[in-house]
Amino acid sequence: MQIPLQITFRDMPPSPAVEARIRQKVQKLESFYDRIMGCRVVVDIPQKHHHQGKLYNVRIDITVPGGEIAVNRQPDEDVYVALRDAFNAAGRQLEDYARQQRSDVKTHEEHHHGRVIKLFPEEGYGFIETLDGEQIYFHRNSAVHPPFDHLKIGAEVLYIEEQGEEGPQAKLVTVGKHHLAG
Repeated sequence: MQIPLQITFRDMPPSPAVEARIRQKVQKLESFYDRIMGCRVVVDIPQKHHHQGKLYNVRIDITVPGGEIAVNRQPDEDVYVALRDAFNAAGRQLEDYARQQRSDVKTHEEHHHGRVIKLFPEEGYGFIETLDGEQIYFHRNSAVHPPFDHLKIGAEVLYIEEQGEEGPQAKLVTVGKHHLAG
């Protein structure tokens, strides 16, 4: 880290044990992404309202090349649980950031619009008419929402096209609730 770790305790006395745990957790974060430039951790006890006992809040701000990752978790009665939850969330965000930097991020497949034109319930398949008038096969296992047995002819659907053994076919077929014929 280029900037030294900053640990702040607000509305509570500093704790060497909590500070040691924070240092451990920050070291672990560096295993998710080794280009962390700086990290600030604030542990505080938010103003008491109607709750008996103390609630600990943890905020983590991590400076990375080209951005900042901020985590602010819901308060917990146990400072170590609050730290664990906050650092787990920070680790997930750092992993996502690292994947983006490596260009590992999955590209989302394009959803196409169509309309169910044929259903063969006994055989477990049907056909969708695409916007340009072609027919695309789909199997009962491709119907996500609603299940295949609830699909109706004429239902407008979204689907992802893939190449099957016998040509294009639809997968992840979904219907918006407002399109269901009942």
